[in-house]
Amino acid sequence: MRSLIIIIAIFLLNAQNPLQAQDPEVPRIKALMNDQLKAWNAGDLEGFMGTYWKSDSLLFIGKNGVTYGWQATLDNYKKSYPGKEGMGTLSFNLLEFKKLPGDTYFVIGKWSLARTIGDLSGHFSILLRRIGGEWKIVADHSS
Repeated sequence: MRSLIIIIAIFLLNAQNPLQAQDPEVPRIKALMNDQLKAWNAGDLEGFMGTYWKSDSLLFIGKNGVTYGWQATLDNYKKSYPGKEGMGTLSFNLLEFKKLPGDTYFVIGKWSLARTIGDLSGHFSILLRRIGGEWKIVADHSS
């Protein structure tokens, strides 16, 4: 009986969230995150920022505190990651997708940067909203 309980617990821990398996928006959001990776790894910060809401109301929370606005967020990225060597190679491990009311998702993940000048990694939580028919990141908290 104990073995059966352990097997069921392992299965439940490794089972995919049914919402993720059935929700057609999750693959679209994953594609958006993949677009971010491609742009970053090509050294294209403007392309990377194309996945963010181009608004003064964009909210970014990082190690230096709160930043408001698309342009200010891009400027901070340019300062923090000058050139390809500073940007390195980005990868994501997307951990959770939570559907919220309306056209809104909450996504939690882990980011990793492989760089010759020293690797970095952390976690993020992002809030995405469908704006003009496209998913856009409207808030990002990265650590």
